[in-house]
Amino acid sequence: MALDRVTFEVLKNAYVNLVDQMSEQLLRTCYSFVIYSRDFSNCLCDAQGNTVMQGSGDIAVHVGTLHFTAKSIIERFGDDIHEGDVFMSNDPYTGGTHFCDVRIVRPVFVDGELIAFTQSNGHWADIGGSVPGSFDINARHHYGEGLRITPMRVVTRGRMLDDVIDMIVGNTRAPADARGDFLAQCEATRLGAQRLLELVAKYGKDTVLESFAACQDYVETYARQKLATLPEGSWKTADFIDQDPSKPEGLIPIVVEMTIRDGRVSYDFTGTHPAIDCFLNGTESSVFSAVVAGTKFFFPEIPLNSGFYRFIDTKLPEGSVVNAPYPYAVTGFCSGAYEKVMNAIFLLWSQVIPERALACAFNLEYLLIGGTDRRPETNGNFFMWYDWSSGGWGARHGMDGSNVTSSLFGVGLAQQSVEAQERLNPVLMHAREIAPDSGGPGRFRGGCGVVKRAQLTDIDATVMSYCCDRARSITWGMKGGQPSLPHGVTHQRNGESRNLGAVFSNVPMQAGDWFIRPSAGGGGLYDPLERDPARVLEDVIDGYVTVEGARRDYGVVIEAVDPEIDDYRIDDAATAKLRDTLRAERAGWLDVPAEEVARKLREGSMDMLTAIRRHGVICDWNDFTLLPRTTEQFRAAMRERAR
Repeated sequence: MALDRVTFEVLKNAYVNLVDQMSEQLLRTCYSFVIYSRDFSNCLCDAQGNTVMQGSGDIAVHVGTLHFTAKSIIERFGDDIHEGDVFMSNDPYTGGTHFCDVRIVRPVFVDGELIAFTQSNGHWADIGGSVPGSFDINARHHYGEGLRITPMRVVTRGRMLDDVIDMIVGNTRAPADARGDFLAQCEATRLGAQRLLELVAKYGKDTVLESFAACQDYVETYARQKLATLPEGSWKTADFIDQDPSKPEGLIPIVVEMTIRDGRVSYDFTGTHPAIDCFLNGTESSVFSAVVAGTKFFFPEIPLNSGFYRFIDTKLPEGSVVNAPYPYAVTGFCSGAYEKVMNAIFLLWSQVIPERALACAFNLEYLLIGGTDRRPETNGNFFMWYDWSSGGWGARHGMDGSNVTSSLFGVGLAQQSVEAQERLNPVLMHAREIAPDSGGPGRFRGGCGVVKRAQLTDIDATVMSYCCDRARSITWGMKGGQPSLPHGVTHQRNGESRNLGAVFSNVPMQAGDWFIRPSAGGGGLYDPLERDPARVLEDVIDGYVTVEGARRDYGVVIEAVDPEIDDYRIDDAATAKLRDTLRAERAGWLDVPAEEVARKLREGSMDMLTAIRRHGVICDWNDFTLLPRTTEQFRAAMRERAR
């Protein structure tokens, strides 16, 4: 490296600080609660659009696509890029993620030469479309998902194009928030450009440009050195989206074969299901981001920029659920293809680096409720409540999974304040608590999810939508570890309950309606009958596992002497006997006729978690009607992941 090491380190860290300052600027000036809850990312790109540096709190899914956005601006405008210009895009088909993620890109010039781009990506709470929040499960094409903003100029040589901005925000349900977020993102990119010019003034343009290349070369070299210590070979697995709503029941496979050879990692998705008639498809750019994020989890010590992308190859079959072309619906990719790809990659790398093994994490979920707010102080304004929940991550080699953590999709997402939600929306949150028995059983337990219980109050003309998955392809365990529990929302009205499932849109809501939404925990790792009974006892005391769950999942018999003072005791003799019995029985659990298991569920003689964890049976969770093809696929996957 021609650049001296001290200057390189100073500038490398200065770029991280520069992007973090952009994030702080956006956080303090944004209008929408979604962006305030940190659903945003920023970055610094070089003149070719390559990512030079991200910040310390940016969201994984954005970071892996921001270079595509910068390159799409360069491709679209070529030499017609000038000092004082600002560009905008949210186009998933030209390098974005989904339509809600609006990107603002500002070129940076020194002495008339384009040297860099600063970029800010924020998730707007609504971008139009057929339902509030712009998440419509029934959309087969993008036309129902909101406004598609292809790469366009919104500021020209310092003059804002107000008519263009009026048109864009006028297509959203919250135009004041959209305009405010747009201005905040513009200011974030301006601040980033200012900080970069200060570095140029101090170190010189040539040194800064040299450091841009050095930052990327450093990451590439570091990654290749790590890769050289690993065995070469190929590994293959699959994960699943729950279903294609327009087709008969059956899981939607995403097949991934990973090959390490000659200093490169390639991911071949041949065999993956064609794109589906639902918004859970991924585009080429968003799935590439999932590949990068899934790989990066096993190399946490390496920084992430475009240097990391240089040793990764992807083969994404065109027209598949991991490379859906225009005009397939793609807004729900985050709960669909994206996290399935990440978790499949976890399983593959866990075989290559077993000391960093990581089981499946809970699925990202978004709740969107929009309508008329009838509280006296709101004057009947439209409200848009956009909420996500935390959940459990998969167990790790030597450690239990993280409890109540942001999703893999957005590790930087904040836990939304319940008090703020109640102030901004006509809702009362009655509970947000750990969901016991939600962590997948294993020698190392999956992290626990949470349960949210809420009631809508003064509303009118209000609908609910929910973007999730894994009501059927349930968060799985690995190497003997067991699954978590199904995702889904229960709706209660006048004392009657109905499970709406894990993906739905435009469900009418009334004042006084309740909804309950548990998030899944992470999958377990290794045999749960090998878990130290003392650790199971601690889990019971902490409320992570119930007494019944300890017996069912871990074969540990615990007596509740006085739960009020956490006085629980292990029956050692009964535990040893029960574990011997379970070990003898479980070889045939997956061979029990699925219809017999479903019948016991309907009769109430078997609980849902026993059906899932022991027998791999998947049903309609309202009436326990067996889903035979889904069950067959789920059982086959359980057998494979147990190896």
